Amino acid sequence: MRFIFASNNVHKLAEIRKCFPSGYEVQSLANIGFSKQLPETGKTLRQNALMKARYVYDRTTGGCFADDSGLEIEALNGRPGVYSARYAGPECTDQANIKKVLEEMNGITNRNAVFRTVITIIVSDVVLFFEGKVKGFITHSPLGYNGFGYDPIFIPEGYQKTFAQMTASEKNEISHRSIACRELSRFLLQYQIN
Repeated sequence: MRFIFASNNVHKLAEIRKCFPSGYEVQSLANIGFSKQLPETGKTLRQNALMKARYVYDRTTGGCFADDSGLEIEALNGRPGVYSARYAGPECTDQANIKKVLEEMNGITNRNAVFRTVITIIVSDVVLFFEGKVKGFITHSPLGYNGFGYDPIFIPEGYQKTFAQMTASEKNEISHRSIACRELSRFLLQYQIN
């Protein structure tokens, strides 16, 4: 069974593929030659995930799913949240986003944060949502070189290192995206979706 992942983010694709059950093939937009810009104008992660999945589903064949993830920082009233990927501007880099967050957190003692992912899957016009979240806190400076996005400044609850200091397999055991993906995988196996 083939599913199209409505993303060209190679890091996300690698994480998703590792937690999908055997017998299911996950293809990226690049794999199928899909180059259109995906809409991402929702006010919530759920809205964005649905928007992206629906956009690709309506223009391709078979099942499709999309995710949207965000870092929600308590002291910043949930920011960057749904704007996590473009927090420092439309064409910003991960480093620019991290720099902006750390500048806004300067002098703030409450470092509590949540990494959240929502996955939307559409199969035969049925729409389902799966969510994963990880509590943790924001560091005072970037630590580690693995991962992507805000990984260098997020330490998950119960750990002493950032996502960026973990190996890919360590992160995949506990990450918000992996939690949501495992929920999706359990559903696929339980109902043998095809």
